[in-house]
Amino acid sequence: MPNPFRLLAAKPRTIERDAFTLALDDGRTIEVERVRDPRARRIKLTVDDRGARLTLPVRASAATAERFAIAHRDWLASQLDRHVPVDLPRLQPFETSALPLRGQDQPLTWVAGRYTGVQPAGDGAGWRFTVSARAGAPALARALHDFYEAQARADVGHWLPRYLDRLQVDGRPRAPRRFRFKPMRSQWGSLAPDGTVALDLALVLARPSAFEYVLVHELCHLLHHDHSPAFWAAVEARFPAWRDERTYFRAEGTRLKAGLRALLASSPAS
Repeated sequence: MPNPFRLLAAKPRTIERDAFTLALDDGRTIEVERVRDPRARRIKLTVDDRGARLTLPVRASAATAERFAIAHRDWLASQLDRHVPVDLPRLQPFETSALPLRGQDQPLTWVAGRYTGVQPAGDGAGWRFTVSARAGAPALARALHDFYEAQARADVGHWLPRYLDRLQVDGRPRAPRRFRFKPMRSQWGSLAPDGTVALDLALVLARPSAFEYVLVHELCHLLHHDHSPAFWAAVEARFPAWRDERTYFRAEGTRLKAGLRALLASSPAS
């Protein structure tokens, strides 16, 4: 029998999100995401490669939160300079002339057509973005997402066979159940308990050796579910240059993740 008191309990409030603009002392105007979180106990301002975020308790007023952000404008400007790259790639229909892919900017041409999608260019060099007359910014973003995912799956399909025969535990083969690709906030990959490997879609923008290292890293988690010396020994045996790729991600990771988000934004930059 269900507990009757549970029926009377107040339902937890959901997280509410909106945004406001904030003028910095250096003349920049930025958008700050405002998050009302029932779990928050105090006002908190954070910055990462996605931008600025202001978290506040449900009872805090919007005016109080904005005054808090204004009081920390100097800190906010310094953190934005550190975390948010400038000159990110943007997708401008019939203007963008190159797409970042596998560590390089590859030529891109635009044509009008009956459907929207990205295919190899007819001359064999670069890519062609076909745009239908009714395609808006969300359709372009979906087409580019699908293109990048197809390219990422092709790369994984190319590398995977060379590692599968060495993924065994007690003589039994271990293989991932499936692969999922999605933009990830901080991680580059993860392994679910059911054997599903999730990989950051931004990896397809990185140099191929870095992408391959992340794949090997997650495959080795099929053998060792931690970061123990045995795990790193398994990575070393399969990918000796993993330290170089880890250094690469420390230097380029923020730009890669932010670059993918900028390209997949639902509206082109004005």
